[in-house]
Amino acid sequence: MKNTIKTERLLLRQWRQEDLEPFAQLNADARVREYFFKLLSREESDNSVKGISEHIDRCGWGFWAASLIQTGEFIGFIGLEDIHFTAHFSQTPTVQIGWRLAFKHWGKGYATEGALAALHYGFETLKLDEIVSFTTVANKRSRNVMEKIGMHYDRQDDFDHPDIPEGHVLKRCVLYRLEASGWQK
Repeated sequence: MKNTIKTERLLLRQWRQEDLEPFAQLNADARVREYFFKLLSREESDNSVKGISEHIDRCGWGFWAASLIQTGEFIGFIGLEDIHFTAHFSQTPTVQIGWRLAFKHWGKGYATEGALAALHYGFETLKLDEIVSFTTVANKRSRNVMEKIGMHYDRQDDFDHPDIPEGHVLKRCVLYRLEASGWQK
């Protein structure tokens, strides 16, 4: 399949119809969505897959569906995406790395494994100068993955997410960066 990425345990690939139900379950799980503004309805989840899938069709990369090589089970997404809002750090284009996995697949190193492969694709295939990642200040698990994959944090890059209402606990975000010159192949 074109533009798939294979790691030791994961296949990062284009989305399939059968991914919609488990992705909707993942997006309705309060544990998974703890650091997001809200849970997603089935319709909202399906619409997000439509947009993600169209981006992959158009660009050849994106937030790929992640499945386990051994079983074929869909576990969430891992990949790269354009940032769709303006912030002090965003240049054109600004690409972020991100992941969202079903709760039962947390703590097994899948996010780190897939993210490293996505970084490799971003720097080696797309020839990006920089890849960023962000999350809310309190999201220690995602911040840990960002650090494991070699991204760097500077408190001066913290920002208020423009899509989160003023005063909301999730408004303040941290930004991690990795430049191509700092990438370890």
